[in-house]
Amino acid sequence: MKRGDLARYELPDSPGVYLFKKGRKLLYVGKAASLKDRVRSYFSKDLAEARSPAIVGMVETANTLSWQATDSVLEALILEANLIKQHEPPFNTDQKDNKSWNYVVITKEDFPRVLLVRGRELFQGRSKSDILHVFGPYPHGGQLKEALKMVRRIFPFRDKCTPKAGVPCFNRQIGLCPGVCSGEVSKEEYAQTVRSIKELFSGNFKGLKRRLAREMKIAAKAEQFEDADKLRRQISALEHVRDVSLIKESKISAGGGIRIEAFDVAHTGGTETVAVMTVVSNGEPVKAAYRKFKIRTVGNNDVAALKEALSRRLDHSEWPLPRVFVMDGGKAQVRTAERVLQGAGVAIPVVGVVKNEFHKPERLIGDTRSIEAYEKDILLANNEAHRFGITWHRRRMRRVV
Repeated sequence: MKRGDLARYELPDSPGVYLFKKGRKLLYVGKAASLKDRVRSYFSKDLAEARSPAIVGMVETANTLSWQATDSVLEALILEANLIKQHEPPFNTDQKDNKSWNYVVITKEDFPRVLLVRGRELFQGRSKSDILHVFGPYPHGGQLKEALKMVRRIFPFRDKCTPKAGVPCFNRQIGLCPGVCSGEVSKEEYAQTVRSIKELFSGNFKGLKRRLAREMKIAAKAEQFEDADKLRRQISALEHVRDVSLIKESKISAGGGIRIEAFDVAHTGGTETVAVMTVVSNGEPVKAAYRKFKIRTVGNNDVAALKEALSRRLDHSEWPLPRVFVMDGGKAQVRTAERVLQGAGVAIPVVGVVKNEFHKPERLIGDTRSIEAYEKDILLANNEAHRFGITWHRRRMRRVV
């Protein structure tokens, strides 16, 4: 498809999912806070810089486009996952190892837990008979985590606490657990909550709201006003989902804004070597996009550790590419990063942050145009990488000791 082909489509400025196709074959499914803006971004001049070569090829291969508008980004997130599971579009499934997908799991217990689980952990320590429902795959773990927070505020659920322990857990105290731990909710009452969560993640938003409305009328007629008010608030929350965090995350995933990625390595004499990636977009840290890498191949070698971390980062083609890669270090780190990017066919500038004896930034080296344009964001991203890396490394060292 070409940019001129967009004139055939009247895309709405609303949340929803979009589907790139070649004839009847579905190539790719995505979701958007604004279908109009999101789809238009695939035809921008800098698409090759913002997205992976596979996605660029997908756009060139596609010849038709369809979409489905939703009432919220939350609904779009769930619909996207259900369509990926149903159709397995090649440009969704081929780009990511199945073990890297994210899933919502409801356990099979008297008081089921609702958990966010990575594909590689799906059946670790549990068998299929331990699981009541599995929803997914979800491509973006950060967004799914935010979605679960929203859902939990509407339908409080259990994740870790012990049923009928007699002591309210922390989540009960802040209203995110219905009182499974303190014995305030019966098995039958909690089953209704689980049913609502199941319907929501199955994509049955309209059916869920209709059922809750019926139950609200029945409760009101029976003068069970507390129950009726609870149901009314749940219906209202579903109709007025506050998508602010999901919208922000969606724009970042779409490559909206200027994204800077910084990398740093931390270790103690080669022990517990780790690397981290931090993200800054338009002057603000994007903590949901931070990533950790436990270095597998080397110990006391910052350059080699950086090479491994950056190579593993580039394996994630579902993560949007940045405008600039920032390395903590001098010429050796910058040249290593440039070689890794060249080998992956990624043409993105690299900047190095050279530190003085007090580990304070002394000067920036590398791509001069990027330094002039984004110096403040580069330094912020680098500072965040150092802080994030040191914090994680110290935490790991405490566990070792």
